[in-house]
Order: sequence, then C-alpha cells, then structure tokens
Amino acid sequence: MMTKVGFLPEETSSFVGRRAELARLETALATRRMTTLIGPGGVGKTRLAVRAARAAADRYPDGAWWADLSPLYDDALLLPTVSDAVGLADHTLRMPVEALCEWLSDKRLLLVLDSAEHLRAPCSHLLAELLTTSPGLTVLVTSRQPLGTRGEHAVRIQPLPVDGAPDALQLFEDRLRAGDPRAGLDAPGDRAAAADICRRLEGIPLAIELAAAGIGRHTVAQLATRIGTRFDAPVDAEDLTASRLDLLADDSLWPRRHRTLRTTIGWSHELCTPLERLLWARLTLLRTDFDEETAREVCTGGPLTPHEVDRALQGLVAQSVVQRDGTRYRMLDTLREYGRMWLAELGEERAAADRHARSFLGLARRAHEGWTGPDQITWYHTIADTHLDLCAALDHLLAHDVAGAQEMAGRVGFFWACCGHLSEARGYAQRALEAGPVEGPHRTRLQWVLGVAALLQGDFATAEKYGALCTAIALYDHDDEGMLGATYLSGLTQLMNGEPAAALEAAERVLRMTETAPPDGGPDGRRATATDTAHPAASGPGASEPGASEPGASEPGGESASLESAHRLRCRLITVFALTALGRLTESGRAAAALRRSCERGGEYWTRSYADYQLALIALLQGRPEASAVHARAMLAGKHRLRDSFGIALGLDILAAAIAAQGAGAQAARVYGTGHAYWRMVGHPQRGTPELGPVRETCELQARAAVGDEAYQRAFERGQADNAEVGLAAALHSDLQL
Repeated sequence: MMTKVGFLPEETSSFVGRRAELARLETALATRRMTTLIGPGGVGKTRLAVRAARAAADRYPDGAWWADLSPLYDDALLLPTVSDAVGLADHTLRMPVEALCEWLSDKRLLLVLDSAEHLRAPCSHLLAELLTTSPGLTVLVTSRQPLGTRGEHAVRIQPLPVDGAPDALQLFEDRLRAGDPRAGLDAPGDRAAAADICRRLEGIPLAIELAAAGIGRHTVAQLATRIGTRFDAPVDAEDLTASRLDLLADDSLWPRRHRTLRTTIGWSHELCTPLERLLWARLTLLRTDFDEETAREVCTGGPLTPHEVDRALQGLVAQSVVQRDGTRYRMLDTLREYGRMWLAELGEERAAADRHARSFLGLARRAHEGWTGPDQITWYHTIADTHLDLCAALDHLLAHDVAGAQEMAGRVGFFWACCGHLSEARGYAQRALEAGPVEGPHRTRLQWVLGVAALLQGDFATAEKYGALCTAIALYDHDDEGMLGATYLSGLTQLMNGEPAAALEAAERVLRMTETAPPDGGPDGRRATATDTAHPAASGPGASEPGASEPGASEPGGESASLESAHRLRCRLITVFALTALGRLTESGRAAAALRRSCERGGEYWTRSYADYQLALIALLQGRPEASAVHARAMLAGKHRLRDSFGIALGLDILAAAIAAQGAGAQAARVYGTGHAYWRMVGHPQRGTPELGPVRETCELQARAAVGDEAYQRAFERGQADNAEVGLAAALHSDLQL
C-alpha cells in the first residue's frame, strides 16, 4: 500500500537510477503545463512520477496532489476522485466540473493523475477544461499512451539499462535483500546470473522485482536457467509450459512488443500454488487497499477457506504480487489486470462480484450500527477510505439485487453526506428508489438521505419535501427511529428558513412520542427530553460548560446512562439549535451540556461537535468569549477527526468571533481567513443558521477596529493562503501567533 505523506504517496522501497529521466521531468514541469509519462505497464512510470513530483513540490504554493485512477472501472467517479485528491468537498448544486474549475482557478498547484490509460478520453476532456480555467495549474499524468490533450508534452519512459549500467542489477539486488536481508549475490556466478536475468527481462522494473521474489524458491543460477528456457521457447498453444494467460491476453492491453512483462507475470503466476492463483484472481475485485478480514470476506469460497485465504495472501506477498504495508495490502494495477483475465477464464466474474457486493453491504450495516459508539471515528474513516469499493458494490447490487442496493444506499448515505460525497449520496439514493418498490425503514432511510443531501447543498425546497414524506411514512409504519430522523431533517430545514419555534415544537413533540421507560425504571417512567435534563449546576454562570457533571452519571429528570440512538441524539440537537435561535440561552445551554454528556458516554462525535458549537455560540452571546473559544476548539477537534470540512468551516467562524470578542483582532482575522478557505472548499459562502450572521458581522467589526483595516486584511490573507491543515492546526492552539 502507498500511504500518504502530505499529498503524495510515500515511497516504501528504494529508488534506483533514472537520473536522466528526472532531469528531463524537472525541465518539463518547469516549462510545460501538462506532461504525460508514457510507457508500457511495469516500466516504472508511477515511481518516477512520485519522485519527480516530490522534487518539484516546493515550487507550488498550493501543494502537489495525487489522484490514483487505476481503481476506477468507468469515468463516473473520475470527477469525484480528482476533487477528493485536491481537497474539494463541494456542497452545492453546481455541476461537479464547474465546482472543480472554480476551486482550482486561483491556485498554483501540481496535479498528478496516475494510470490514466483506461480513461484517456474523459481525462483529456477534463484536463482541457481545467488547464483553460486554471492558469496556475500544472499537470503530470502517467499513461501507457498519450491522452491527446492540446499542449500535452509526452515523455517516453524506457526500461532500465542492462548493458553498461548497473541500475537493473542494483534493483534486482535491492529487492532480493528487501525480501530476505541475509540474501545477496555473493555465491560464485550469482552476479553474472543476475545480470543475465536482467538482460532477459529487458530491464523492466516490475519484471525484475517479480523475478527477485522468486529467489525464495530457486537459487539465482536456477532462476536464470528457468527464465532463459522460458524466454527462448516460442509461445505456442500446445506448449504446456506457457501460461494460458500469455495466449488469452488481449493485444490491446498486452501488445506483442510487451511480451517480456506478460511472460514474466505468467511465469510468476505459474510459480504460485493453485490456491494462490485463485486468490490472485478474486482479489482483483477490490478497488482500494484492504486488510486480511476484507480479503477473507471477498475471497472465501470453494477450496479457499478463510485459513487458506490467509496462507495464500502471505504467499502472494512473498512473491511481490501483493504489496503489504503494516496491516494493509494492495495489488499493482498491472498485476490486477492479469488476475482479472484469469478470473474471466475461470468463469468466476459474477460469483466474485456477488461476494464483493455482499461483503461491502455487510460493511455498510456494521458502520450504520456503529454510528453511536466508541468506533464512530473509525467507521467514518473506513467508509471514506473504501469509497470506490462501496460504489462498485452499489452498482452491482442495483443491477442484480435491488433490495440490497436500497438497504446499502440508505445505510452509507449519511456517512457520505458528512464526508463530502453529497452528489454520490443523493444520486445513489435516487437510483435505489427508482430501481423498484421499497417499503418500511429502507424507504424512509433513502428518502431521508435524499433530504439531508439536498439540505446540505442548499436545496431547502427538496429537503422540506422529503422531510414531510419521511414523517408521513414513519407514522404509517409506526417507526420511531424514522420519526426522529424525519424530525431532524424537517427541523433543520425550518431552522435554515428562520422558523425556530416550529422546529422546537415538532422536536419536543416527537421526543415525547418516542420516549420509553429507561432500563433502570426511572422515577417518572419516561426518558426526559433535551430541555429537562440539565444538571442543577447548569443554572449558574457556567451553565454551558461541558463538565457540569460527571460523564456517565444519571441525570435528574429521568435521563439514563444508557446509550441513545443516533436519530434521537440528532433530534435533541434540533431543540438546542431552536432554543438558541429563540434567545432562550439558559435553557439552550442546559440542553446542550446534557446532550454533550450523552454523546460523550456513547463515544459519539458528530452530534457532540455540534453541541460544542452551540455551547460556543451561547457563551459568546452571553458575553463569555474565553469560554466560547474553549468550546469552539473542542468542536473543531471533533470535526477534524471526522474529516468534516463543513463543520470545520462553521467552527472556525465561531472561534474567530470569540477571539475577536477578546480584542485580539489580528489573530481573529487569521482564523477568519482559514475559515474562508474551508468555506471555499465546500463551495459555499459562509453558511449556518440565520442568527449566526449578525454575530459574524459584529465580531468582524470588532476585529477590524482592534487592529485597523490594513493589519486585519494582511492577517486575513495569511489565513486564507495557509494550507488548510496548517491553518486549522494554528487555530487549534490557544496561543495563536502571527
């Protein structure tokens, strides 16, 4: 697996040679706006692109960003993948390409698109638009063929030299020692045999790495003999020593001039045990990095028991077919292609896709159940990191198991909305509803996802429509959780439309309707609503402080220490927002503190962060800016852990206001600038419930008055120009420096 360091993949093995190519690339990146590294699979384009991009990164104030296109099975996810890669989480109704063009229009950055050959036409079209609208953009592409984009500068990458240069032999020896630190080329004749292997493999890096991985089963001399015998033999349909895939390979993917690599992979394939070959084929369904548990779920069946999957996986790692980084695994795209051909030859494509879809439906179920619990953060990251696999599973289910697709789209939809994948959340929910009849909680959940996505995109009319539909269906189905979810959606829409009284009335009514007696038989036989659960200490000056009572303690008024559902917590949040909007700050502070404690008991961060946000706003309105800043930073820490850009933008605004209210005008301006960068990231002007606008304006005026317009503008521009992560880290420190 290639783990991220900054915005570029980390290099996890030695880099050999390529001085001339790096020099050419340095010149190309300095003088050309689009450069494409072209060459056959396995020649080293990706490694060269990583090294060249890292060397050039300092020249780009807005960073060097990497998008791996190899897992994309069609062009539907091209725009979301590139948008994710450059940090855009658009929350608007604009066309995605329009949002991406606007986001990049004033930036000076390097964008690397890796493995674009299977999406040449859509990539060419997208890059033509981006390069036209973004004058500070430089693009580096790796592909087996040029994309054909106007202004493209193609640089052909050749294999490593094998005569008169030590590079290929050095690579062989490095990979030999990486597999076994005690290994080497010290025995008599080993160095000459290794040099012969490199010549036979024509200096192709991937072929050399695969050959070096075979040393565990052969000596260097034996390996040289076997490779020599194989490469000297003609490819003949009757030759049983030739891999069947040498004969089945599509010449459009594996041209005859690339026979060396194809034959080497076929030879590696033959060295595998039958179960390792079967696992190789089945693993090709996985689009993203995976762990052992995922491999077992997707690949177990027939002779591959879970235990055999584990054994075969380690065998593939030993032969460099699969790469391992810690507990994560990844297969190179060239080897994945080969495995796909074997999967087709076995006639297992449909069965493998069924297993893959079932596995990720199960993942969606577990994530949905884990929303309220100590693993919420982990589930958020898992859903975000497996996005391409989830989309592939949904596409398969929509074609072959509509009920499964309807369940899955509803269960992952809110995660996607919070991770910034609003278009996918809305699109898949709509497709699932249109695919066939659906009843009960799955229907309510799909309509709820549609409404939440529409709300976050600023489409309040659609959000209101689906809020009413969810309410009606949940009432008909006697679905308490559906009612709570529908009330959250409708209440938030009402708040955004300036109707807090209606939102409060509906939320309190539904909380009463759906309450049940606590497990320990509370004093009044019911679960208290958000407004009647405050600790007695909450009536004093520190009413909105989160530490008013011990976490986990039973609250007066009947609140139990038992965990509440996600929908109930979110419905309680509506009451907090509404009370604040109505100016009932003491009640709102009590309700927010009680809600925060409930979330903290269950390990819930998403709602808890918004409770912190409300505590910050309440403290600010009550004239306690120091307390407001503490709550704002707590909110930002939670939203950062969730990768919630929209929530971070809101939190930075309230933190800047709290800092300004303390008289620190320049520091406030810098935080406002970072907040502006996050608002641009989600594609919105500043958003939030209506009462927040006047607070922002008042505090901005205070900040300007404290330091003067010129100093304010300088600090604001610094915050806006900071890398978003750097700016957020600075804002989270209470001693923010300029």
